[in-house]
Amino acid sequence: MAKRFIVIAGNIGSGKTTLTELLSKRYGWEAHFEVHRENPYLSDFYGDMNRWSLQLQVYFLSKRFQAHQKILNSESSAIQDRSVYEDAFIFARTLSETGKMDMRDYENYLELFNTMTQFLNPPDLIIYIKRSVECLKGRIRERGIEYEQNIPEDYLRQLDRCYDAWINSYKLGKVLTVKADDLDLKWRLSDFDYVCKAMENSLDQPELFTVC
Repeated sequence: MAKRFIVIAGNIGSGKTTLTELLSKRYGWEAHFEVHRENPYLSDFYGDMNRWSLQLQVYFLSKRFQAHQKILNSESSAIQDRSVYEDAFIFARTLSETGKMDMRDYENYLELFNTMTQFLNPPDLIIYIKRSVECLKGRIRERGIEYEQNIPEDYLRQLDRCYDAWINSYKLGKVLTVKADDLDLKWRLSDFDYVCKAMENSLDQPELFTVC
């Protein structure tokens, strides 16, 4: 089986982690997840976005750059929960446009991002899990993470707009958009099978796929 590098992209509460876990298990791929529990800034950030925006984004950029490098240097196929590109084009951009990140900090951050990512090869495929903001809000309530309950709706909507803009302009590789409001990837096997087939057909040589 040819080495694959897949990224799962999507807004907060879209189901990236669930899909990453399911695809990793089905295909035997190494899974790389977002660093949440170890993140020393996340809870503070949701309490005061203006104060902690730059620190949070630099932390995520560092960790996701390390994960991306590890995947490229490995001989094994891998799947990553959120990409290094989302840090810059979605989250840092949103913080800048909403006045929660100083323009000097944003420009400095982008310079660092551009310097780092010129050394990275892009993934084979980005799977973008698209859900409406109303759906995201319900899923965030259901999973009950305390610091997420105060995320402003306007923040989710701005992230959603940035995601659409980024996906529509992404030129580094292939993108599969999955409209997931009506999908239950965790509990309905037919929904998960649908995504798997769409993913396989989006990649070169789908006949070489092996299911563990």
